[in-house]
Amino acid sequence: MSVGGVTNYWISNMTTRLKEFYQQKVVPALKQELGYANIMQIPQLKKIVVNMGLGDAVQNPKLLETGVNELTQITGQKPIVTKAHKSIANFKLREGVAIGCAVTLRGDRMYEFFDRLVNVALPRVRDFRGIPENAFDGRGNYSLGIREHVIFPEINIDKVEQVKGFTVSLVTSAKTDAEGRALLRALGMPFRS
Repeated sequence: MSVGGVTNYWISNMTTRLKEFYQQKVVPALKQELGYANIMQIPQLKKIVVNMGLGDAVQNPKLLETGVNELTQITGQKPIVTKAHKSIANFKLREGVAIGCAVTLRGDRMYEFFDRLVNVALPRVRDFRGIPENAFDGRGNYSLGIREHVIFPEINIDKVEQVKGFTVSLVTSAKTDAEGRALLRALGMPFRS
């Protein structure tokens, strides 16, 4: 069976550059640095959740549609539309109204997105000096806010009506922030020094 001229066998056996780097270089380095005897104890990246909140979509439904299309271009996966859980009169918000979109990336797509985020998108941020180290949640997971989605080369700046921001949450199997920091630094995350 083929998808777009490519067999499913080839797609399932395709590995990304960052995944190979993790297996060949990062695992041995972290095993020595953290002092683990078993490689199964070494922290790894489990999933990446990209969440784009579009509160203005209450007044402008077309904004949600463009947000979904742009998040699809950035991540390579179609996002789900998130809806309001409760009504808030001050924000003119009713329960069940679409107010954002989110994508959960796993496997090769996760590694490919992380590679593009670290090596292509973040260096395009104006006056970039690195990302802060204090955004860990206490269990080794890291959250990063991106103010302008146009830093990704997949987005054509000429066609963008409104610049949007989104949150990237990196979920790891690390038990502590120190382990998570060591993993992300080994994968190439540009922390401030």
